[in-house]
Amino acid sequence: MNRSRMTHFTNHLFRLSCNTIYKSQNLFFFLFSLFLFSIFFSSCNPQKKVIKAPIKEEGADYLFKSLKEHELKFTWFSAKFSAEYKNKGEKRSFDGQVRILHDSIIWLSFTPALGIEVMRLTITQDSVKFINRLNNTFFTGDYRYLNDFLNTNIDFDILQSFLIGNDLSFYEEGKFRASLDKGQYKLSSADRMKLKKFVRNSQENMRILIQNIWIDPETFKISQADVKEIRRPNIKLSATYAEYEKVEDQLFPEVMNFEINAENKIEVSVQFNRISINTPQLFPFKIPQSYKQIK
Repeated sequence: MNRSRMTHFTNHLFRLSCNTIYKSQNLFFFLFSLFLFSIFFSSCNPQKKVIKAPIKEEGADYLFKSLKEHELKFTWFSAKFSAEYKNKGEKRSFDGQVRILHDSIIWLSFTPALGIEVMRLTITQDSVKFINRLNNTFFTGDYRYLNDFLNTNIDFDILQSFLIGNDLSFYEEGKFRASLDKGQYKLSSADRMKLKKFVRNSQENMRILIQNIWIDPETFKISQADVKEIRRPNIKLSATYAEYEKVEDQLFPEVMNFEINAENKIEVSVQFNRISINTPQLFPFKIPQSYKQIK
């Protein structure tokens, strides 16, 4: 807008307004002129963003029910990803694929920049298998090796939930406390116990978790989560989720950031693409005869 024209028009309205103030018979015209001036002025300035009122605090039962209603529902899941891994000052970048049969199997393949697979993992409810093509080794066993390597204490349910941005499936659903935290809903539990029917070995495997879940108030999707075990409170696994996109009318976070805080901190940033749900997948896993077993 031409500044000189705006100044001329403003001065003209000012003089007109002064005259009408002193002439009571023209009061209507003065108010009408003032109204026109306000419209003119607002059209020459950018509109201010509307600040939403603070979100209403809801009870834990309502939040948990809404969280479950909006979680990703699938039988089959697959995606490609690029990731960055940081540990003790060392940084590595790689690409990969993930395939999941819900509550049954997780299949992962890792490929560096050269495009040749270096590692493949198959994870079930009670087993972990992997092939390391860098040193021609393989491993078949349970979660103890994986947890000793990462210095954490994860299981299938925790891994699956964190990979897709859902809540845990095989843990008690009650005993949450609801609150507001920086414009988001928050659910907290100090004693979320693993369901007994999913504890396959001794009572020692009955895990009790301390968990926090932050929920976006508009989508009711998880924006952040952390979990640690009561018996090992110095080890915490946390995740943040961003850039939710529609996948067959469901929201899925294309960007995830994970942290394992233990004796040292491990950070993993993941960017997903080519996401597909409910398309049947294969989970190939063949150990070459020349590979040596890790025990």
